[in-house]
Amino acid sequence: QVQFVESGGGLVQPGGSLNLSCAGSGFTLGHYAVGWFRRAPGKEQEGVACISSSDGNTYYTDSVKGRFTISRDNAKNTGYLQMNTLKPEDTAVYYCVADSANVQSMCTTKYDFWGQGTQVTVSS
Repeated sequence: QVQFVESGGGLVQPGGSLNLSCAGSGFTLGHYAVGWFRRAPGKEQEGVACISSSDGNTYYTDSVKGRFTISRDNAKNTGYLQMNTLKPEDTAVYYCVADSANVQSMCTTKYDFWGQGTQVTVSS
């Protein structure tokens, strides 16, 4: 069964940091680009950050540039999202996606999510 298990979310104060992980199973993550997406209550799905399968090319939505860093470990079949200087508007459920698209196309596409996501809440 192809799936992602996202983890690392939680409650953090504004300005804090979290490091999210998504472990893939049932497929070889290294063959695909990986993207982190989020869905906040009352808002549309948003592509946050995407990374290519092998050359390290990345794409970030404007609101997270300079604060978030996407990375991957193909040997562990896992993707990561380091989130720094978190803001209340970053509050959402975060999901992983794998696709063969280029990173900009991937991050601007809507997907059906494979995992349960991980809740990130930024609040004082």
